[in-house]
Amino acid sequence: MRPFLPPSPKSGIQMNNSSFGISTLDMGISDEEWERLQKALDWPGPDQHITQLDLSTSPVHSTFSVVQLKKSYKVGDNISVIITARDHNKNLKRYGGDFFKAKLFNSKLKASVYGEVVDHRNGTYSVVLLLPWEGQAHVFVRLEHSSEVVQILKKYRESSFPRSHYNGHFEGSGAKNTKISEVVECNLKWGAKGSLRTSKCCCEYKDIKTGNEWQCERPKRLPCDKMVGHSMGRFESPLNHFENQLFSKKLTNVAIIGDKTIINVLPNTEVIGTTERCRSDMTTPVPAGFYFKDVWKSFVCNTQQFNSSEMRNCLKNKIVYLLGDSTTRQWFEYLEKNVQGLKRMDLHTPRTGGPLMAVELINNIIIHWRPHGVPLRFSKMHITDLHYISNDIDEIAGESHAVVVFTFAAHRVFHPLTFYVHEVAKIRQSVVALLSRAPQTTVIIKSGNTAGRKNIFQSDWYTMQLNTVMKEMFRDINGLIYLDVWQMTSCHYLTENIHPGPVIVANEVKTFLSYVCPA
Repeated sequence: MRPFLPPSPKSGIQMNNSSFGISTLDMGISDEEWERLQKALDWPGPDQHITQLDLSTSPVHSTFSVVQLKKSYKVGDNISVIITARDHNKNLKRYGGDFFKAKLFNSKLKASVYGEVVDHRNGTYSVVLLLPWEGQAHVFVRLEHSSEVVQILKKYRESSFPRSHYNGHFEGSGAKNTKISEVVECNLKWGAKGSLRTSKCCCEYKDIKTGNEWQCERPKRLPCDKMVGHSMGRFESPLNHFENQLFSKKLTNVAIIGDKTIINVLPNTEVIGTTERCRSDMTTPVPAGFYFKDVWKSFVCNTQQFNSSEMRNCLKNKIVYLLGDSTTRQWFEYLEKNVQGLKRMDLHTPRTGGPLMAVELINNIIIHWRPHGVPLRFSKMHITDLHYISNDIDEIAGESHAVVVFTFAAHRVFHPLTFYVHEVAKIRQSVVALLSRAPQTTVIIKSGNTAGRKNIFQSDWYTMQLNTVMKEMFRDINGLIYLDVWQMTSCHYLTENIHPGPVIVANEVKTFLSYVCPA
């Protein structure tokens, strides 16, 4: 079996099989760190090139079973589940790499818990599921992507093929002060050629601090310095006919059959959970917590259920910086709606594009939200309002009144992993500098969450890999909080969506506040 490993470049030497010609120097990391990332990202795959659909993993014929199922269990016990992958001819798979998701749930109790799938690389998988609530429980397993699809996801992740396009908006004056507006296609420049495939090349824009480069088609009538706006553009699929078949809905994100026996969980005198105060540098177990009656009960630390006045008291004399994408904007909107007296200021910016700001003057609360820099799939907004996260963090003075939250995944699934590593390295550098000059600053990394789409553009497998990079690259940095919302969105009964439902957002925000104001 040939496991997939990204190429291992040496300093200053280009990756041989990458269209971008990227080295570890370009990414801003050492050779040793790149090798460590490769091990963390290692994902097995087919041992041969698959050209027949019936040889791929079938969600219809793949099954799961509970190992040595008993009549009853106690709260805090574990059950073991074995998943067996088969192809469309009912043959056992000989290799791993399938992307399964598993959870335990009870719809009536609005209870659920995440299970981590372990790949044995021989067509079988195992999951250990905790039984954290009293009552009944059911096992649920689904095949999100076959190993053959994951192989395709890998291939196009490092390809120069631009799956996501963007628009640059140019404005200026013509003869007799007539207004000229032009919209052209733009994209990331990463490597020698970049992602823009056009003969009308190019206006290029380089951020001095991060080194990030953005390029746009040259407008017909206006110079390059007249770009004023940015917006999302079209998607473009690189898939051929056979690859499209592998991504079909009947094969993607489908529940597999297995033991339907109800698992009975009896009470236990031993209390599970933790009473430890929430603080930085805590490890995230699996599971990180569970839902019960729609309330997230964390196994990391003692999370609280804040009411409106308690949220206001927690945030008194705080400046909160929410950076990233629309999932942190959901936090902003939740706080705006639920913190007594918090009012949004009119910054004359798009309501969903931002940047946004809300204040509560009596208790001196300020909440900022700002999206990260390009690439970004947002509706039209001013290009000057798009800042790279590392640059924004560099402008924050910090100290005990400052709370910095950032998330960085949803808009990077369309682009090479090496570019993501480069950007995370810059963010890490800025975070280290912030904690050095102001060590009492609260810094929280919000992981990427699961999404509704399961396709070549926005696969959860991409997001999971980006989360792995983020955790690995920050694991040795002290003074940080890592909030794993992946588990919170993956196991909930609501349909997965890039924008989680109100119940999930409420639990995310209350978990976040438990770190700001630990009990």
